[in-house]
Amino acid sequence: MPEEIKGQCLCGAVQVSAEVDAPRLRACHCDMCRQHGSGPFFSLETLPGSIAVTGLAQSFKSSSWAERGFCGTCGSTLWYGTQHDGARHLSAGLFPNAGGGRLKVEFFVDQCPQGYALAGDHKKMTTQETIALFAPNEGEAQ
Repeated sequence: MPEEIKGQCLCGAVQVSAEVDAPRLRACHCDMCRQHGSGPFFSLETLPGSIAVTGLAQSFKSSSWAERGFCGTCGSTLWYGTQHDGARHLSAGLFPNAGGGRLKVEFFVDQCPQGYALAGDHKKMTTQETIALFAPNEGEAQ
């Protein structure tokens, strides 16, 4: 049964809510995610159409097919969004205990720096596999 979770940015100027059902975490190691947050971007899988965002949210079009949301006051990362479908993949850090999610998949594992690795038995997708999934006609890395 779906559960509503609520979270906020660091300063509280942006509030978010969404519904989850067996919450799953995704980690992205692409160059842009690491530049944006100094490490992998962890997103929480939410139910389609359930996300509500209020407050001073802004977005930056980071590629021809993606955007990154952030708080206009404190700069907290809010989401990674895809242009073709308007989907927003919310930052797991907005929610207490990362929304209760468990790591399900890593994207761009071949771009993960040698200084760290994520433990666990979960799917690991290369750059080529990730591009084929999210932007098969683009050929961009992020």
